[in-house]
Amino acid sequence: MIPAQYNAQDVEQKWYAYWMQHDFFTSKPDHRTPYTIVIPPPNVTGVLHMGHMLNNTIQDVLIRRARLKGFNACWVPGTDHASIATEAKVVAKLKSEGIQKNDLTREEFLKHAWDWTHKYGGTILEQLKQLGCSCDWSRTKFTMDPDMSASVIRSFVDLYRKGLIYRGYRMVNWDPEAKTTLSDEEVIYEERQGKLYHLRYAIEGSQEFVTIATTRPETILGDTAICIHPEDERYQHLRGKKAIVPICNRVIPIIFDAYVDPEFGTGCLKVTPAHDVNDKELGERHNLEIIDIFNEDASLNSFGLHYAGKDRFEVREAIAIELEAIGALVKTENHLNKVGTSERTKAVIEPRLSDQWFLRMDELVKPAIKAVLETEEVKLYPSRFNNTYRHWLENIRDWNISRQLWWGQQIPAYYYGDGKEDFVVAETKEEALALAQERTGNSALTFDQLTQDADALDTWFSSWLWPMAVFGGIMDPENKDYKYYYPTNDLVTGPDILFFWVARMIIAGYEYADAKPFTNVYLTGLVRDKQGRKMSKSLGNSPEPLELIERFGADGVRVGLLLSASAGNDILFDEELCQQGKAFANKIWNAFRLIKGWEVAAIPQPESSRVAIAWYEAKWQHTLVEIEDNFDKYRISDALMAIYKLFWDDFCSWFLEMIKPGYQQPIDQVTFDKAIALLETNLKLLHPFMPFLTEEIWQYIKTRTPEEALIIAQWPTSVAYDASLVDDFEFTKEVISGIRTLRKDKNIPFKEGIELKVVNKEGSTSFFDSIVAKLTNLSSLTYVNEKVDGALSYRVKSNEYFIPVTGAIDVAAEIEKLTAELAYTQGFLKSVQAKLSNEKFVSGAPEKVIEMERKKEADALAKIAMLEASLTGLK
Repeated sequence: MIPAQYNAQDVEQKWYAYWMQHDFFTSKPDHRTPYTIVIPPPNVTGVLHMGHMLNNTIQDVLIRRARLKGFNACWVPGTDHASIATEAKVVAKLKSEGIQKNDLTREEFLKHAWDWTHKYGGTILEQLKQLGCSCDWSRTKFTMDPDMSASVIRSFVDLYRKGLIYRGYRMVNWDPEAKTTLSDEEVIYEERQGKLYHLRYAIEGSQEFVTIATTRPETILGDTAICIHPEDERYQHLRGKKAIVPICNRVIPIIFDAYVDPEFGTGCLKVTPAHDVNDKELGERHNLEIIDIFNEDASLNSFGLHYAGKDRFEVREAIAIELEAIGALVKTENHLNKVGTSERTKAVIEPRLSDQWFLRMDELVKPAIKAVLETEEVKLYPSRFNNTYRHWLENIRDWNISRQLWWGQQIPAYYYGDGKEDFVVAETKEEALALAQERTGNSALTFDQLTQDADALDTWFSSWLWPMAVFGGIMDPENKDYKYYYPTNDLVTGPDILFFWVARMIIAGYEYADAKPFTNVYLTGLVRDKQGRKMSKSLGNSPEPLELIERFGADGVRVGLLLSASAGNDILFDEELCQQGKAFANKIWNAFRLIKGWEVAAIPQPESSRVAIAWYEAKWQHTLVEIEDNFDKYRISDALMAIYKLFWDDFCSWFLEMIKPGYQQPIDQVTFDKAIALLETNLKLLHPFMPFLTEEIWQYIKTRTPEEALIIAQWPTSVAYDASLVDDFEFTKEVISGIRTLRKDKNIPFKEGIELKVVNKEGSTSFFDSIVAKLTNLSSLTYVNEKVDGALSYRVKSNEYFIPVTGAIDVAAEIEKLTAELAYTQGFLKSVQAKLSNEKFVSGAPEKVIEMERKKEADALAKIAMLEASLTGLK
């Protein structure tokens, strides 16, 4: 007994367990062509959000379709250790328990981090199962797995020995909340309203002052010079003189450098080499003292004098008051400024001088530029992102790969002396000791005398190896999995990590495998609310994904997301989309129930059913070509829409109506069998998008073995078809629509058969006449050579269709009604034409208004012609 209602919750749990039980997601190398996707690993402690829902639905569509097409489909899932985000959560948890990170050893802290990971890690992967994701869970990877970490360490050592990794004292982006450096790409610049403070610096030994504008008055405590353009005539008398920094009263030199723009502000620039990258360059050119006034949490240190220990923003307010009190603050102005913030913690970034590890990128990047922009070995969809890719890679800087964190792969550099260069780089401590003994000539050197670098590697330095490392390609490049599955096929991700991750994976692929890591990159848009705002918990505009699945079913949510998700374009998400997806699921279920509810008998097949089958098979093949083309172009949304229209409009609204038996009448066996077969082919097309519903119906149709499950069925193939049937039926639809409209307008009961006479000036086919007759309840359909008197009429192109109405309607009343409508329309036309003949109106009105009036004229003329023809036919 088929249930009257489709229950998504029961069905989803049942079929996911069935697929898992029979290992349908598992992939092993064999004779088939592989199709491989690696998941963009979400943060290990993350939970499912709308972006994940979209991204992973698209991946599942691609992997399920590949499985149906006979490929050895392998989708590798996994999670990322997310150094900054995870360490921040662990530190916050410890703080709530009264434990400070600095009070723990590294080993003690890492135990807490692993406990946190084991408790919360993997939650998101379990949630992906509820969405229907058919990952090979036996291949699940974590970027801190021993083999994954070993791959990262080997990569570091290899690049160091090639001379591509080096240690340098540089100005870096410092996140004072996470207490770590960030790469340039991890800094988000935001426009914020601030203030511009105009400060007076006294010139030593005189009564003169110079005024300098700054947005950060607290940094004056680190000033070590004032800089002026060499050709600025206003300040030539200050050459060789010195200025006095307010509050700290430090005497600093006045230097001259062309870096300063004399037109900007007062033409004088305060120089703080420890806290600005441009100031540092000035400091190096002019041998300036470097004074760092901040602690690692951006509170002021001892150079902050009486402000030591206070937060930078608290000091900014307080120092402005003190500067005003001593007469050093000239004025303040509101000032819109671009402020760098941490992508992870949202803290305002501080430029900071620090010893860090860097990876040289100038040579490494060249194969990746060529692969995307020249040879197109790797293709981005949509291609407009090629310009973004080009800009980033052609302007790339050396990559800061060290982080002042404990959660992550510890940098494999071991120090054996007091100097900055007294270190060796090795994969193991044993190898490091041997290298250190060799370098120092001291065979008595022991493990206790080696100190490993405390920093961890940037998480992206781990994940850029992802497509290779998940198959063991770094540690064992000859292993069969790696040689079979790599390069992968498609990558689905967001454009926000095109540089962070995608470009770097391409770079790593050519460096380590001399091969692309994937062929196609599908870049999804951001999921926004219907007001266009980015979804976030803080705005309260992001729905809970699992609640959506509970309300609308996984299939409904998948359809709702994908119907509006064209590549690279943001989605304006509305829950109505999920309701539309749920309604589509119900439509499919009800269509299935309708077919299965028909009584089947050994009776002849009606001509209308034979014609209907011929048309739908042609329409189906026509749509398959469209679907395949959309998949080839990564227009996943368009592919779904084509299937949606095929099922809803063509299959349900037309085909099933064409073959439906009369009331309490049976259907013939041939038509019934064909209807089931066509339903099955529809289910194959729908399965990648709606896996649960389609498997449920597939298994309801008849008892099937696991080997006959829909998930591993065969994707339909294109065959030659008669395209004229598709085009001709579009014409037939208009014929049917015309008859139905006349019946409705003239109140001709549908149960009464009517005659239809056709003047076939178009030479249209009579192939669909049996369909026209069935769907409009014709008693007869005949072709005539001239118009029929005493009949209602309408046109489709140049064809004329006449329905004799004697006895069916009150002819006199109809003539009276049409005459009145004709008179009104003629009057309307006259008023429109009067406007258009008015030269003043035509010359003065906007073009759009003129176009609108001309359209009114054309519509009125067409309506008058139709009314006159109908009146002629009735008289």
